[in-house]
Amino acid sequence: MILKTGHETWPDEAGCQKSAARLAACPELPAAIIELHGELGAGKTTFVRNLLWALGVKGLIKSPTYALMESYSLPFSGLVSHFDFYRFDNPQEWEDAGFRDVFAAPGLKLIEWPEKAHGLLPQPDLSLHFDCVSDSIRHVLWKAFSPRGLLLMPISHE
Repeated sequence: MILKTGHETWPDEAGCQKSAARLAACPELPAAIIELHGELGAGKTTFVRNLLWALGVKGLIKSPTYALMESYSLPFSGLVSHFDFYRFDNPQEWEDAGFRDVFAAPGLKLIEWPEKAHGLLPQPDLSLHFDCVSDSIRHVLWKAFSPRGLLLMPISHE
């Protein structure tokens, strides 16, 4: 059940960076499950990169499109698991890759293309829906599904 929705428009990548930095500052973030929805090129991976950089992750942050998951250690403690299920097509991969254990462990989970793993994922705290308005402008709809998700929401609410 959706508890609350919020929206924002990013006029450029600086808007994405600002939103990612705001989210990174939330004390509830390291335990969150966040789904990222949108077409190819909508800005999901760009947002993840900006979020991880805002959390202090250094170096290359690549899309896990082929590996399905990339993990990152946060500088002060904690782990981030970044999933990309775009190429996911066999539920047996879920078991074989040990994703059940990954989701049972502590840490931030960021999930691109969650609809490809429908029925396997736990309920997210928050989902972000990216819509390309133009080459640089993105409209983002935020949906909170838990009390933690409410704490992670942007200021603008519907």
